[in-house]
Amino acid sequence: MSGLLALLDDVAAIAKVAAASVDDVAAAAAKAGSKAAGVVIDDAAVTPKYVHGFSADRELPIIWRISLGSLRNKLIILLPGLLLLSAVAPWVITPLLMLGGAYLCFEGAEKVAHALFPHADAEVEADFDTHDPAHLEEEKVAGAIKTDFILSAEIMTIALAAIPDGTLWIEALTLALVGVLITAAVYGAVALIVKMDDIGLHMVGRSRTALGRGLGRGLVVAMPQLMAILSTVGTLAMLWVGGNILIHGLHDLGQHEPYETIHHLAEIVAHDAPAALVGVTKWFITALCDGVLGLALGMLLIPVATRVIGPVMARLTGRKPAAH
Repeated sequence: MSGLLALLDDVAAIAKVAAASVDDVAAAAAKAGSKAAGVVIDDAAVTPKYVHGFSADRELPIIWRISLGSLRNKLIILLPGLLLLSAVAPWVITPLLMLGGAYLCFEGAEKVAHALFPHADAEVEADFDTHDPAHLEEEKVAGAIKTDFILSAEIMTIALAAIPDGTLWIEALTLALVGVLITAAVYGAVALIVKMDDIGLHMVGRSRTALGRGLGRGLVVAMPQLMAILSTVGTLAMLWVGGNILIHGLHDLGQHEPYETIHHLAEIVAHDAPAALVGVTKWFITALCDGVLGLALGMLLIPVATRVIGPVMARLTGRKPAAH
């Protein structure tokens, strides 16, 4: 009997440790996911364009295929790769984050440049075969998964940097949890967004009440504005997150400017704010400065990316460089 009681005590102790570990994983995943929120917003804003032009019955299957590709990117390629880097060369994580931050700044600045200086985007789509719908779908899905890989790499790297040091399996479970939850949230939201106009049309045609039909018409009318808002929010998020990553990366590497100047400026502005708004004011000033610096750096990177890196990559891959 004493042996059985001792065994039960051991089982109870193991259960407590497991429960604590699950709590640690959940807490770390929540923290890591919040750190990657800006990139997640951009991911959700970018993806709907890949189903534009397809019939309604192909929209959800395309999103499903892209989401599976996103999971493969995160769980099969990025998760083990990042854990290996963290184990053998942890000093690489911060430079990788900064490289991803620079890419986000470039993408955000390029969208701002396109908004300020519009140009015909038909050339960009010229690489896609529009004569064969099945081939077009394959190319669109492949292009979306490639874009997702870059955003997923940034999300997973941010998540890894936000996870407190612990055992390998807790880090792996946390990264896996972040990857699955973020993928489900992003592509679930994307599916809802792209089908919202269909839902609205269904309500207009099937609703028995004037209120229902009015809500349906409102959904149809609101979708273009929602997509425009998402695009703007995604661009701002890229510039803010990209700038923030670079500034914090420099700070972590021993270069404390402009981090300290921005921090000092936020403190000065928040000093005159109402007590209830001090935290919000500090965040806003910091985010604004991060975004402005991210935009400035992104503008500097546009000619480098389009005239140097782009042609070199096109020559290596044998593909025509994208028009800008």
